[in-house]
Amino acid sequence: MHRTKDRCRSPTGAALALPSSDTEAMQLHLNEISRHVAKCAQAVLLMDQAGWYKTSKLEIPLNIKPIFLPSRSPELNPVENIWQCMRPNWLFNRVFDHYDAIVKVACEAWGNLH
Repeated sequence: MHRTKDRCRSPTGAALALPSSDTEAMQLHLNEISRHVAKCAQAVLLMDQAGWYKTSKLEIPLNIKPIFLPSRSPELNPVENIWQCMRPNWLFNRVFDHYDAIVKVACEAWGNLH
Protein backbone atom coordinates (compact mmCIF):
# COMPACT_ATOMS: atom_id res chain seq x y z
CA MET A 1 0.00 0.00 0.00
CA HIS A 2 1.03 3.57 -0.60
CA ARG A 3 1.57 5.72 2.47
CA THR A 4 -0.88 8.26 1.08
CA LYS A 5 -3.58 5.62 0.98
CA ASP A 6 -2.81 4.61 4.56
CA ARG A 7 -2.91 8.25 5.67
CA CYS A 8 -6.36 8.65 4.13
CA ARG A 9 -7.68 5.67 6.06
CA SER A 10 -5.98 6.33 9.38
CA PRO A 11 -8.22 7.78 12.06
CA THR A 12 -6.90 10.97 13.59
CA GLY A 13 -8.14 13.46 16.13
CA ALA A 14 -7.71 17.02 17.26
CA ALA A 15 -8.63 18.74 20.49
CA LEU A 16 -8.28 22.14 22.10
CA ALA A 17 -8.58 23.16 25.74
CA LEU A 18 -10.51 26.43 25.68
CA PRO A 19 -12.02 28.55 28.46
CA SER A 20 -15.46 28.83 26.89
CA SER A 21 -17.94 27.19 24.54
CA ASP A 22 -19.14 29.67 21.99
CA THR A 23 -18.98 30.38 18.26
CA GLU A 24 -15.41 31.67 18.41
CA ALA A 25 -14.23 28.59 20.32
CA MET A 26 -16.05 26.27 17.92
CA GLN A 27 -14.48 28.02 14.93
CA LEU A 28 -11.03 27.47 16.45
CA HIS A 29 -11.90 23.80 17.01
CA LEU A 30 -13.17 23.32 13.45
CA ASN A 31 -10.04 24.96 12.06
CA GLU A 32 -7.86 22.66 14.18
CA ILE A 33 -9.77 19.57 13.04
CA SER A 34 -9.56 20.69 9.42
CA ARG A 35 -5.80 21.18 9.71
CA HIS A 36 -5.38 17.51 10.76
CA VAL A 37 -7.55 16.01 8.00
CA ALA A 38 -5.48 14.48 5.19
CA LYS A 39 -5.96 16.15 1.81
CA CYS A 40 -7.48 12.93 0.46
CA ALA A 41 -9.98 12.58 3.33
CA GLN A 42 -13.10 14.09 4.86
CA ALA A 43 -13.88 14.47 8.55
CA VAL A 44 -17.32 13.56 9.84
CA LEU A 45 -18.19 15.51 12.96
CA LEU A 46 -21.14 14.60 15.19
CA MET A 47 -22.57 17.75 16.74
CA ASP A 48 -25.44 18.43 19.10
CA GLN A 49 -27.87 21.29 18.64
CA ALA A 50 -25.90 23.94 20.57
CA GLY A 51 -26.61 27.38 19.17
CA TRP A 52 -22.97 28.11 18.42
CA TYR A 53 -22.79 25.02 16.18
CA LYS A 54 -25.69 26.07 13.98
CA THR A 55 -25.10 29.80 13.64
CA SER A 56 -24.47 31.30 10.21
CA LYS A 57 -21.39 32.98 11.74
CA LEU A 58 -19.66 29.58 11.87
CA GLU A 59 -17.60 28.75 8.78
CA ILE A 60 -17.40 24.98 8.45
CA PRO A 61 -14.31 24.01 6.43
CA LEU A 62 -14.97 22.13 3.20
CA ASN A 63 -13.20 18.99 4.45
CA ILE A 64 -15.58 18.63 7.42
CA LYS A 65 -19.08 17.16 7.11
CA PRO A 66 -21.23 17.93 10.17
CA ILE A 67 -23.95 15.53 11.26
CA PHE A 68 -26.36 17.16 13.70
CA LEU A 69 -27.80 14.94 16.40
CA PRO A 70 -31.44 15.30 17.45
CA SER A 71 -32.15 17.81 20.20
CA ARG A 72 -32.00 16.58 23.80
CA SER A 73 -30.29 13.29 22.97
CA PRO A 74 -27.02 13.15 24.93
CA GLU A 75 -27.12 9.36 24.78
CA LEU A 76 -26.35 9.63 21.04
CA ASN A 77 -23.36 11.92 21.54
CA PRO A 78 -20.10 9.92 21.81
CA VAL A 79 -18.34 12.73 23.69
CA GLU A 80 -20.66 12.06 26.64
CA ASN A 81 -19.04 8.61 26.95
CA ILE A 82 -15.64 10.27 27.10
CA TRP A 83 -16.77 12.53 29.96
CA GLN A 84 -18.28 9.54 31.78
CA CYS A 85 -14.85 7.90 31.64
CA MET A 86 -12.78 10.99 32.49
CA ARG A 87 -14.82 12.28 35.43
CA PRO A 88 -14.57 9.28 37.78
CA ASN A 89 -11.04 8.32 36.74
CA TRP A 90 -9.17 11.63 36.64
CA LEU A 91 -11.37 14.64 37.39
CA PHE A 92 -13.42 13.73 40.49
CA ASN A 93 -13.08 15.10 44.06
CA ARG A 94 -10.55 17.72 43.02
CA VAL A 95 -10.16 21.35 43.98
CA PHE A 96 -8.07 23.40 41.59
CA ASP A 97 -6.14 26.49 42.59
CA HIS A 98 -6.38 28.15 39.18
CA TYR A 99 -7.57 27.75 35.62
CA ASP A 100 -4.22 26.48 34.31
CA ALA A 101 -4.36 23.59 36.81
CA ILE A 102 -7.77 22.56 35.48
CA VAL A 103 -6.51 22.65 31.89
CA LYS A 104 -3.40 20.64 32.82
CA VAL A 105 -5.39 17.87 34.52
CA ALA A 106 -8.03 17.80 31.76
CA CYS A 107 -5.34 17.51 29.07
CA GLU A 108 -3.59 14.73 31.01
CA ALA A 109 -6.92 12.90 31.36
CA TRP A 110 -7.56 13.30 27.64
CA GLY A 111 -4.09 11.88 26.95
CA ASN A 112 -4.87 8.85 29.15
CA LEU A 113 -7.81 7.80 26.96
CA HIS A 114 -7.09 4.81 24.76
